[in-house]
Amino acid sequence: MKKHGLPPVKYAYINLMKPFTKLTAIAAPLPMANIDTDMIIPKQFLRTIKRTGLGVNLFNDMRYDEAGAPKADFVLNRPPYNKAEVLLAGENFGCGSSREHAPWALLDFGLRCVIAPSYADIFYNNCFKNGILPITLPKEQVEALTARVAEQPGAEVTVDLEKQTVSSGNLSYTFDLDSFRKHCLLNGLDDIGLTMEKNSSIGTYEERVNKERAWI
Repeated sequence: MKKHGLPPVKYAYINLMKPFTKLTAIAAPLPMANIDTDMIIPKQFLRTIKRTGLGVNLFNDMRYDEAGAPKADFVLNRPPYNKAEVLLAGENFGCGSSREHAPWALLDFGLRCVIAPSYADIFYNNCFKNGILPITLPKEQVEALTARVAEQPGAEVTVDLEKQTVSSGNLSYTFDLDSFRKHCLLNGLDDIGLTMEKNSSIGTYEERVNKERAWI
């Protein structure tokens, strides 16, 4: 009797998520509470499923006037903050709809870390899946960091994920983070990458199933 078992599936996967270990970069102050995902990336830019190209429209309505010209007073339009990789924000950052385009836009602009007193849950979870580190610090600590980078444009903030510390000048703080999320960021693992860590076991299982249940 001829068996019709299929060969094991071959997976082709390219992980685009970069590991996050230690970052020293310019920080931009945006001390506003309740910045929602529509403010981060307005709904008219959600037609794409690509993760690239959204950075130019990050904070679109705050960043550009009605004619599409950059507003000189918006922080990310002003040097050196336009080169920031860390964003200092207010409470409840990322509230509103659950669009994953919000972290995509932040990342495409070049922001790899957000520091705020609190976040909306879905946005917070989406950040980890896209290689962004959302750090939660007490409000007074965020305000101290914000005041420093506002008074000294170009001041850098160092984020050490392994040690779970944030420092800038004479300011130094520690932050809490779930060990699993920390592992994923340190190793640059998204959901698919986590699965592919088990690729050898998956292949072994498929070979065994093909032998034991060749009729499938």
